[in-house]
Amino acid sequence: MAEKRDYYETLEVNRNASEVEIKKAYRRLAIKYHPDKNPGDKAAEDSFKEVSEAYEVLSDAQKRAQYDQFGHAAFSNGGAGFGGGFAGGSPFGDIFGDIFSDIFGGGGRGRQGGRGKRGDDLLYNLEINFEEAAFGMETKIEVPYAKRCDTCNGSGAKPGTEPKTCPTCKGAGQMRFQQGFFSVSRTCNQCNGEGKIVESPCPDCRGTGSVRDRKTLSVKVPAGVETGNRLKLSNEGGQGLKGGPNGDLYVAINVREHAIFKRDGNDVICELPVSFTQAALGCEIETPTLEGKVSMKIPEGTQSGRIFRLRGKGIPALQGYGRGDQMVIVRVETPTNLNKQQKELLEEFARISGEDVNPMGKNFFAKVMDMFS
Repeated sequence: MAEKRDYYETLEVNRNASEVEIKKAYRRLAIKYHPDKNPGDKAAEDSFKEVSEAYEVLSDAQKRAQYDQFGHAAFSNGGAGFGGGFAGGSPFGDIFGDIFSDIFGGGGRGRQGGRGKRGDDLLYNLEINFEEAAFGMETKIEVPYAKRCDTCNGSGAKPGTEPKTCPTCKGAGQMRFQQGFFSVSRTCNQCNGEGKIVESPCPDCRGTGSVRDRKTLSVKVPAGVETGNRLKLSNEGGQGLKGGPNGDLYVAINVREHAIFKRDGNDVICELPVSFTQAALGCEIETPTLEGKVSMKIPEGTQSGRIFRLRGKGIPALQGYGRGDQMVIVRVETPTNLNKQQKELLEEFARISGEDVNPMGKNFFAKVMDMFS
C-alpha cells in the first residue's frame, strides 16, 4: 500500500497555515478535482478523496493538534492513545455550499454570523488488563484538545482590536441572490460565514480563536466492562467557541488478552493441565482464579475435557447484580520423554489392564464394530 502524503503537502499549504488559508486551499482543490467536473477520471476522483481527507483533519483544531504531534499514526489503531479520529459531525457542512455553487450555480446554507459553535466530541482508546476490566479501576488520561484562546478570549483578534463586521454580507454570514422566482443563499466568501472579519489576527491563535492544549482527566472504569464498551465524559471534549457548549469525551475500552483466562459473557474459562496419574487416581489441586488460588478436587478417573464449575468466581455483571462463574476445563497431559523404566512400567500396566480401564476407548470401538457389522 502506498504511503500517505503529508496532509499539508496535499492541500499545498505550509504547517503554519491559518484556518482561513486551509479552507481556501481545500475549496480550490475540491473544485478542481470534483468528480462532477471530471467525469470518468479516476485520478481526479482519488485526488478529491485525498484532499477531502486532509481537510477533515486540518480544519479541525483538535485533530490537527493530534496530527502535528503523531502524524498519520494519530488516526490508526493504537496511535498515541487515539484511534479512528474523533466522534462528531462532518467538517464539510459549511464549505460544500460554496463548492456546489461554483460547480452548479446553486447555493448552500451557510452559518449565521456570531452563532456559538459546539466543541468537538473526542474519542480516546483506553487499554486495560483483564483484572481491571473484571473489578473496575480508576485511572488518569491525558487528552489533547482545542481550547478558547485566552489572549483574545476566543475572538481571534489581536488584543486591543476587535473583529469588524463583514462589509460584504453585513454580518449575516450569507449572501442572498435572486434567480428568477428563486432566492438562493450561499456562504459569504469574504468572511467564510462568520459575519465578521479579523483584520489584525491574534498572534497566539493566528485568528482562529482557539489554541491546542492538553488536559489530564480521571476516568472511573466500572466493574464488568469489556472490549467495545464506551464511557461518556460529558463536557470534557473540545471547548466551545463564541459561547457554544463543550463537546463530550468518549473513552473506548480495549481489554488485553490474559495468559490464563478467557471470557465468555460473565463467565471466566480456564484450562487446567493435570498429569495422567492425577487424573487416573484423583487428587486435590490448586487452580488459579481472578482472586487467587483455590483448592479443587479432581475425582479419580477424570477424563480430559471435563468441566468443573466454580460458582461466583467469574465477572461481576456490568451495572447490575450477581456475578458469573469460572469454568475449569481439565486437560490431561500425555507424558513425554519417558526413560526406559517408565516405558517398561507403562507396558506392564497396558499388559495387565486390558480394556477394562479404558471405558471411553472401549465404548468407541464397540460403536465402530456396530457400524461395520
